Amino acid sequence: MKKIAAIDIGSNAVRMLICYVIPSGKEYIFQKNSYLRLPLRLGEDSFSNGIISEDKIKTLSEALISFKYMMKVHNVEEYQVYATSALRESLNSSIVISKVKKATGLKINLITGLKEAKIIAKGNRLSKLDYNKTYLYVDVGGGSTEYSILKKGANKKSKSFKFGTVRLLNKLDVSHTKNEIASWLTSNIDFNDKIKLFATGGNINKIQSMSGTKNGKPISYISVKDLLNKMIECDFKERMIKFNLNPDRADVIIPALEIFILTMESAKANKMFIPKTGLVDGMIKEIFIEKNGNKLNP
Repeated sequence: MKKIAAIDIGSNAVRMLICYVIPSGKEYIFQKNSYLRLPLRLGEDSFSNGIISEDKIKTLSEALISFKYMMKVHNVEEYQVYATSALRESLNSSIVISKVKKATGLKINLITGLKEAKIIAKGNRLSKLDYNKTYLYVDVGGGSTEYSILKKGANKKSKSFKFGTVRLLNKLDVSHTKNEIASWLTSNIDFNDKIKLFATGGNINKIQSMSGTKNGKPISYISVKDLLNKMIECDFKERMIKFNLNPDRADVIIPALEIFILTMESAKANKMFIPKTGLVDGMIKEIFIEKNGNKLNP
């Protein structure tokens, strides 16, 4: 029984997921063993100044060193480190990657927004989906939002937009991107099909619990809209206290809600399902497939 680790260097946080890979009949089960999240918020530097500062590089290196020790303690056999929009768009990304490699021994792999969207979709168990239904996946991150449309058991179309919570928080002009998202969704969704919307990302699990929606049940458009209105009425400190939010969640929760509402309205979806998976889950499967000859069956 081996262990695999996936490290995601995002715009709002750095995450590591460690999973057991367990052969079970005709498939492998990827069982979560350990998860760690550190709110570094690289996007604050990248989206505002165009580069990652020396302080952030040092903090990122220290975070990855701690992850490296955890992988050693857990006897992780295979791992990958992926970085998304904040580092991808930074003008000094090659310098950051070089300095981090020197400090930690870990190699960072930059991935495109399109690859990110496809990996996120891969994190969900496609074999469990209804072949005759159409699914829309949305993953809301700090720097970008990824969409994937799945139909007849396959990924029909994926798209990444530079439209994330940290960007909106920093008041960057993304109005044109908002229109692009609405246009892409309405152009690529067949509204004659019954669309089932799945939402992932760092904020959606918190949104679900705050709305009072039970695990396994979808969250309604009305609940999301109502929660946004309640959040807007509170200042930053009130949101932390009233909704039991950490500082790094209390500020990005409002733009996250706005993106989910935009998605639901454009896709004409009155509810969202929360599978509680994301980029690191898809990374785990991708790492395993690469090492196992493109097979997910024992």
